[in-house]
Amino acid sequence: MDHAAELDRLDRLATLLDGRWRIPVIGWRFGLDAIIGLVPGLGDIAGGLISATIILRARRLGAPNHILALMAGNVLLDVAAGAIPVLGDLLDVWLKANRRNTRLLRRHLERQAIRG
Repeated sequence: MDHAAELDRLDRLATLLDGRWRIPVIGWRFGLDAIIGLVPGLGDIAGGLISATIILRARRLGAPNHILALMAGNVLLDVAAGAIPVLGDLLDVWLKANRRNTRLLRRHLERQAIRG
């Protein structure tokens, strides 16, 4: 499997979910995860399921259990925070679980490559 190509695909997905658009003047970035999270209950669950695909793909790339657990924690925090009306939607813009998870995976794979 071409790790670089898969990481690029995951980065694009994470950007779509967490940082596709920018709020003018203040510069905050948000993505589809924040938008679908506006739908009470179901939106946050749907966002969490989409985010889980990044974790599954990380597993296929060989991420160890401790990295997968950190990634799952990020997604669970994102889903739980999103369940709080209004404040949860603002937290969703700030947390960016998918971007955090792709960075975790990228760092792990880079360390593995250095070790040989």
